[in-house]
Amino acid sequence: MSWLDTFHEYLRSSSRFWVEDEAERYAFLSDRERQALKRKKQQLKKRGAQIVKTVVDGRIMNQHQFEGQRTVRYGLYAQHLVRQKNDFYVEEEIEDRQIRFQHDKLIMDERMASEGSESTAPSLERVTMDSSRSKFRYRRLEAVRYADKWWNAYNPAYRTFDVDCTNYVSQCLRAGGSPMVGQPNRSRGWWYGGRNWSFSWAVAHSLRWYLSGATAGLRAREMTSADQLIPGDVICYDFEGDGRWDHSTIVTARDPKGEPLVNAHTANCRRHYWAYEDSVAWTPDIQYKFFRIADGE
Repeated sequence: MSWLDTFHEYLRSSSRFWVEDEAERYAFLSDRERQALKRKKQQLKKRGAQIVKTVVDGRIMNQHQFEGQRTVRYGLYAQHLVRQKNDFYVEEEIEDRQIRFQHDKLIMDERMASEGSESTAPSLERVTMDSSRSKFRYRRLEAVRYADKWWNAYNPAYRTFDVDCTNYVSQCLRAGGSPMVGQPNRSRGWWYGGRNWSFSWAVAHSLRWYLSGATAGLRAREMTSADQLIPGDVICYDFEGDGRWDHSTIVTARDPKGEPLVNAHTANCRRHYWAYEDSVAWTPDIQYKFFRIADGE
């Protein structure tokens, strides 16, 4: 069997993994990824949910061979049909992965990108504005439509970042009508200007602190639990629980129990369960912030 035949069979086994508990995939993953997959299965069971069908596709991006070892970088697309109670929803995700073969025999498969690598930025100044400023209304449906349109693509009107999660969430909020304030000071407000942008626009740590303190423009109220959020709201993640906020997502739907499902970039996903226990970045010390975006002023 050629390495390409092995690759295609591996993809088929990856699809069976979720429905038939095909264990072969575990053998080629790191311990961290194996634990993440096990947590996802445990979480599904806890939620009373089940993946009843999975479609998997792999797109080869590049490859190289040296001394009998072939390394192939590929994009893995997975679409899960999830049944929960009497309802169904579709979860989608894209992973940038690297697979290795030794003399056409599969020996390793690993994820190349993960959540949680944004650097921190200086603390942001709070922004206050005169109450006579024009009113605005946050259009949640438009924010969600934008999130679904661009969950696995990149709007050319904006810069794309290597760690793109907060840039993507900011774009969604802007599509919903949230006003930009603070330009051109990068440490002030929330804004994007083409060749420049605020730290809060593109850095998870800065967006988390901006949402906690903003009194004008894009504003939010911190909620105590995830089930208080509705589509168009934002969740921030501190995976290590060390005070550095690593990741941002936008709520785009709720499951049959009222729990948020989110879209995100970097590890691109759509309708992903909000807790991220299946992420390789997850730790038992994870912290969350739940933000209800203000509907207007």
